[in-house]
Amino acid sequence: MSSTSKKHQSFCSEPMKGKPVTALPGIGPARGSQLQSQGYHKATDVFGKYLTVNENRNEFQGWLKDQSGANFKQQGDCYHALRDWSDNNL
Repeated sequence: MSSTSKKHQSFCSEPMKGKPVTALPGIGPARGSQLQSQGYHKATDVFGKYLTVNENRNEFQGWLKDQSGANFKQQGDCYHALRDWSDNNL
């Protein structure tokens, strides 16, 4: 079993509504600023993109890299948090 960060655990255990994009694991102030400049202000905005790529890891992580400059670890942290949140809440 892999360990998860406190940010991941907190994100996955609570409703997503109203959370800023920086609440997403892997997304700190720099990546959050980049996403906000692209129109993604809330975690739900990024989750919408995750759903529109049919939860495809490669497509989502490629999109996140293109939009925010996120590195591979940041991309994976964000993807896994959205996947786990989705598995637990949908």
